[in-house]
Amino acid sequence: ADLIGLCILCSRPAQHKLASRLCAGMTALQFLLLAQGASALHVLRLPTAHLRSAAAAMGEIHRVPAPAPVSDSASLAGDMTGVTYYEDKLCVEEEECELPEEGEFTVAILGDLHLDPRKMEDYETGRGHFLPIIEDAQRRGVATALVSLGDLGESKSVDPENTQELFAGTTACHELAAGYLSSFGCPYEVIGGNHDLEGIDEFSTDEANLEAFCRIHHKPTMQFCRQIADRTLLVGLGSTVFRTAKYTSHEVTVDDEQLAWFERLVSEHPSEEGWKVFVFTHAPPIGSGLRVLQENHVVNGCCWLNHSGGKNGDPRTTTKFIELVRRHRCIKAWFSGHFHLGQDYQDSITFPTIPREEGPYPNRGSCVFAQTSVMRAGTSRDTRQQSRLLRGNKDGFEICTVNHAAGGTVRLDATITYTDSNHEVGVYAHDHAELDHDSFMKVYSPSEGDECYVGYDGDGDGVSIDPTDGCQVDEETVAWWHMSDGRVLGVYDGRLIEYEPSTLAPLGLVVGYDELQGKKVVVVGSGVPDECVASTASVSQAVGMEGADCAEFEGEEQAVLLVDEETGGITVVQPNEDGSYWRKIVRNKMVRMKEKRRVQAGRAYAEAAFDGSPDAFEGRVVSSWGPYTSIVGTAVKTGVAGLTTQAENVAKAEQRWQSLGSEEQGRAWAATGSQLADAFNKVDADGNGSISHAELAAAIKVVDPASTAEEVATMVAVADEDEDGEVTLSEFVMLMLYQRGPALAK
Repeated sequence: ADLIGLCILCSRPAQHKLASRLCAGMTALQFLLLAQGASALHVLRLPTAHLRSAAAAMGEIHRVPAPAPVSDSASLAGDMTGVTYYEDKLCVEEEECELPEEGEFTVAILGDLHLDPRKMEDYETGRGHFLPIIEDAQRRGVATALVSLGDLGESKSVDPENTQELFAGTTACHELAAGYLSSFGCPYEVIGGNHDLEGIDEFSTDEANLEAFCRIHHKPTMQFCRQIADRTLLVGLGSTVFRTAKYTSHEVTVDDEQLAWFERLVSEHPSEEGWKVFVFTHAPPIGSGLRVLQENHVVNGCCWLNHSGGKNGDPRTTTKFIELVRRHRCIKAWFSGHFHLGQDYQDSITFPTIPREEGPYPNRGSCVFAQTSVMRAGTSRDTRQQSRLLRGNKDGFEICTVNHAAGGTVRLDATITYTDSNHEVGVYAHDHAELDHDSFMKVYSPSEGDECYVGYDGDGDGVSIDPTDGCQVDEETVAWWHMSDGRVLGVYDGRLIEYEPSTLAPLGLVVGYDELQGKKVVVVGSGVPDECVASTASVSQAVGMEGADCAEFEGEEQAVLLVDEETGGITVVQPNEDGSYWRKIVRNKMVRMKEKRRVQAGRAYAEAAFDGSPDAFEGRVVSSWGPYTSIVGTAVKTGVAGLTTQAENVAKAEQRWQSLGSEEQGRAWAATGSQLADAFNKVDADGNGSISHAELAAAIKVVDPASTAEEVATMVAVADEDEDGEVTLSEFVMLMLYQRGPALAK
């Protein structure tokens, strides 16, 4: 039967006299009685025609229009804590309440929980903030649900005195989470985050860990689909890869099976038929426009879903999500967590459209993207303790913040009104805080035609470009450009960053500030022209597809150079084997743990074989890596200057330092501190009180022109005692007095 509403009967019948009389007057009707949670709520679903005729005959319902989303200048009617939101909106008097309209629903959304059984106070408080909201909705017949965005357990030992086993991903973790999520008095759904299969001591494979996750949370699969209201779906996709991740284990990886399932689902529920889909994932998809990110997520390649291409390293799976959003207008909102940052910033919610004066149409389909914070203070990266609340009906929906640090108050963040099946209007409901913290990135997002774009000079060779306009890079430098192969690079916040061509969202770090500061960035041609040159390459004008159409071609080769005009040094930024530039720095956690154990074994051997303390071998037990980076045609040497050669050539380094000066010179330097200072200042060209590796290397080459680049790098590494990239006056004094590397003088 066509069902329009819910009559609620509970242990407090005085609050439900109307519902009781309606149901008592319909003894001839067949109805469905469902048990609903520990509060003994019972839900009566009644056929539309019978319910309307009976209600009209009794004359007991005052038809009050259902609440439409409010304007940007309005505020929520009713209790701003959210406790009596529906009661105040749907009732004229306590005993005369309208039943909810079709499509009305409320969803509580929890960000990264990171439950710790020793620290449950904030979770109990947070649940206390949600329970009255959920109960209020249920009393008025509004459909309710709870969604957890994953990362359920603390990624460390919660019993450090007895075990070093990580809590996240274990059976105990998921049982604790299942009990907690079940205690909200409404159905819950959960999807896996990047820590939820981290039970590496208990489970040997991702498959075994995933089976336990699904079994404990009563899920047939990682993904879920729940119909919350008429033609309204809640859909979740979870991470299923940890141990076998191609790069960092903390990339949120949605496997191919889930992705195919999701594509079928949105294809079979078109917006033209009135379907609305609300999506939940741990991390957001690239192209979402969310720009308040943690720096470590950008550097480590785990900001976005399938950031580095997912399980198989296929970049097409990175952009697949935003392509589906653009193609299927039934996707109305997408909620994610992962960043542990608050909901007070404008960049924590993005709308499908923006005012034309603020930039080009971002092509995010019909979807609003919303970032979700955390509940426990100890897991917050900016002191915020917040969750999301989603309230919707047939006309649109509201996104709210439940502030756990302020007694559970509810704030309206944004209102989205449907104008037709494919379009909507979004309005922010409050002013926004500014994010100011060194560990976070409010990432500059390029847009085609903005003032920071650097094009190729039509009178030039078509492949050379000076993106920094002849200036040294500093924290204020902003520029971006297309390479001839369609890839996009940019300078922002003192870093060289690669952007994804079709969304212009940051992919990752190419060169950090420590290496880039004080240098120019120059692009020059390095190969024979091909069919695709950056200055003449056709550039798509399709909205949101502002990448060069020649991205599939290799194009004319180019070299990205970092130029140090003071020393004349040039660093060539080599791309990865797949042609990308951003550095996949962090690798699979299982691989890194094995490598760490091997290094520890090497240290243990050194301590036993050479009879020394652990500190004596710091920096002397190093790793070699493969594949080795070299341009030689035959692999003869495998040392990496400054790393493995430091261990291999430590004796040579000592000899080199001893050969740099005679004993007579050594005695002369030792005789006076002023002479040492003068010598230091002569090498310290910029007068900043320390000698850079480049300056020291140049000095070594002047003194000993026969030194090879490998030998120079080794000596520089040995001289830099604290490994901060600079040689100070004290390190220089130690070097010149004793004519040996400080690391050897200990």
